[in-house]
Amino acid sequence: MGSPYTVQIVEAELNASRVADLRARVESRLTELNRQMSHYQPDSELSRFNRSPANEPFLISPEFARVVGFALGMSRRSEGAFDPTLGPLINLWGFGERGTAQKAPAASALAEARGRVGWQHLRITDRNELIKDLPGLTVNLSAVAKGFAVDEVTRLLERQGLTNTYVSIAGEVFASGHNPGGTRWRVGISAPTDFWRENDPMASAAAISGQALSTSGDYQKFFRDPEGRRFSHILDPRTGRPVQHALAGVTVVAPDSMTADALGTTLFVLGSEAGLRFIDAQPEAAALFILREADGRFRQVRSAAWERLTGDPSDPR
Repeated sequence: MGSPYTVQIVEAELNASRVADLRARVESRLTELNRQMSHYQPDSELSRFNRSPANEPFLISPEFARVVGFALGMSRRSEGAFDPTLGPLINLWGFGERGTAQKAPAASALAEARGRVGWQHLRITDRNELIKDLPGLTVNLSAVAKGFAVDEVTRLLERQGLTNTYVSIAGEVFASGHNPGGTRWRVGISAPTDFWRENDPMASAAAISGQALSTSGDYQKFFRDPEGRRFSHILDPRTGRPVQHALAGVTVVAPDSMTADALGTTLFVLGSEAGLRFIDAQPEAAALFILREADGRFRQVRSAAWERLTGDPSDPR
């Protein structure tokens, strides 16, 4: 998936040999998931499916099928605000693996790319076969696969008897048990300043245990056109264009990382008003929305369950 990962383990007697063994197990599991779902690796199952013709069943691994099935379920529930087939549009806007120029495309190019996108044209059989009925349709799981990988690493550690752990892949987090201080893990939420980097100011924080946290925003991957308009890497599948509203970032807490990952993207596309309605319908998940104000400041909006699920620490440091 082309992303760095972090694993922290608390209150476990781990000698050098055990650490090396755990590291090898984690890296082996991540390598296998990359072999299945990476859109960067040309020989991955996903890449080979993307090159396959329409209307021909393509056998995939059970984990791959599970993630695609979850993604399609999120597409249905969000009425298309989440879509795992956006690859042609992501590349067209310059945010994909092809490294194309980041600029607003011509209307004709946008229309052509949109003609090769649509989650309704993708399905999975009960034999783990992936089928597309639209030529040129491709799958991109960048908004869900990292979360699934975090869950898989967490499960691997649990099978090794390790229950006080923190796992992160490119900002997708799952924290179990307690931190070195014996309390819930405290996770900082980035302030939505352009190109935020570690050690920059935090907007807030969440205290979690047995929960996942994911943040989506428009402040890390974006470009501006000659008129100064911001175009981020998060696209609205319903328009084919980068999201254009006041929402700068959204952080989700959920029971697992795959859900948190997908919800983060979905809520960002929906925006704060529709996003609040969507997240409040899911009692075991919560969200913190950060909106840009006209004067350049930011405003926070919290879903009904945010304080209950996160501990709502008031000091963001």
